[in-house]
Amino acid sequence: MRTNMKPAPDCYECLQRLIPQAVGLATEDSSLGKHVAWEAHRILEEEFSYSRLCIVVASRIHRVIREMTGTYDPYRAMKEREMRLARELYSELSPRLGEADSGGGGVQGDSRGDGLRGYLELAAAANTIDHFRELDAIREDLRRPVRFAIDDVARLAAKLGKANKVLYLADNAGEIYFDLPLVKRLMQNAEVIYAVKPEPVQDDLTLEDVRETGLASEFGRVMSTGVASPGVIFSLASAEFRREFESADLVFAKGMGHYEALSELAVGGRVFHCLKVKCPPVAESIGVPLGSYVAMLR
Repeated sequence: MRTNMKPAPDCYECLQRLIPQAVGLATEDSSLGKHVAWEAHRILEEEFSYSRLCIVVASRIHRVIREMTGTYDPYRAMKEREMRLARELYSELSPRLGEADSGGGGVQGDSRGDGLRGYLELAAAANTIDHFRELDAIREDLRRPVRFAIDDVARLAAKLGKANKVLYLADNAGEIYFDLPLVKRLMQNAEVIYAVKPEPVQDDLTLEDVRETGLASEFGRVMSTGVASPGVIFSLASAEFRREFESADLVFAKGMGHYEALSELAVGGRVFHCLKVKCPPVAESIGVPLGSYVAMLR
């Protein structure tokens, strides 16, 4: 496993694919779209570097597309479809939690973390949601059992036994339904802060999305990262978020964007990554096969 997640040639190609998707979602005006796409490609050519995080470049591309088209949330319709699918499948898949708990295991007194495992597997399954993937493929993956290629569930259970505060970094909007049971389970041991984006970026979960689900009170404390970026660009994050990040006993990070951002930091064994590996550069960085699920304490 590498110590950090630097861009690879595949990352440039991914950003190239991002531009027509985001522009097409932001405007139906072909003339405006061509102009916006040209500007987005200019930013990509100027800012892409093998020493710079891709989330920084992606954030700039999304910002200019929003500003030039006047579309506040280009991915709104996509997020709504993903959230409907997730809500529907959560009802189907949530019985897995009862099966995981049937043996009476739990965070406390369970060296394998089995009582926690079902919640983690369900939360990880939802990370198959991705703005580049078709809904049918997402549905099929959500129904498959989760097996962790890196399995630090027992280490997480031990860590939780000593934690007072957990900062939970949310990812894609549809994941909220699968995150909630895990957040409630974590609350049995510690205060949990659920961190989302302040404004739209890709299909990431925002404060507005949380409010619209009606689940905000279920999560306890919900806060913003202060920066509309895939993952978190710490130099642009709010002072409040940075304080909570530094003071948290455990940071629970969903998704590849958060892995990319946090891989830059020396985190001292207090960041737990929960994700599906959906691209070759992340697979190579972590050292697992493409398509793997990862539950990794770092």
